[in-house]
Amino acid sequence: MIRTFKCIFVLLLGLMALLYALQNIANIEACYAAIAYVLSLADHSVYPHSIFPAITAPSVVWTAVVVIITSELIAALLLFIGCWQMWQARKAAAKEFNQRKAFALYGAGVGIVVWFGYFGVFGGALMQMWQTQAGGMSLTGAFQYFASCVFVWLIVNNPDT
Repeated sequence: MIRTFKCIFVLLLGLMALLYALQNIANIEACYAAIAYVLSLADHSVYPHSIFPAITAPSVVWTAVVVIITSELIAALLLFIGCWQMWQARKAAAKEFNQRKAFALYGAGVGIVVWFGYFGVFGGALMQMWQTQAGGMSLTGAFQYFASCVFVWLIVNNPDT
């Protein structure tokens, strides 16, 4: 039953990554506006000076949007592959099941890069997005998604015997 739960957790994490990517695509103009707002360093009153310049070039903003959405889609794909491989090996010997976890761990790892790296490190620490209401809400959401990725990564990575 533990292996079945691990497969379900990976499937749910893959669905989360896919749904966020699809929501970003469905709301592409709003997605662009949110990223542009964060990168512009607009409305920063707590720490009004930044060590990094504001980014307002549309080509750079669109690049960020594409990188984020593509990364979410890659995470989803890796997680779905990992889920399928784990599901196929759920009744196999522990060694085989443990070997089949690789893609699931890669997918969760990409999710960590997206929601911790892109949003926490670059958005939060570098671009100081926590200073605005919209940025703060995005950062809070990103932490929840990052935590989901970490928990699934830790659970799945725990060796089966």
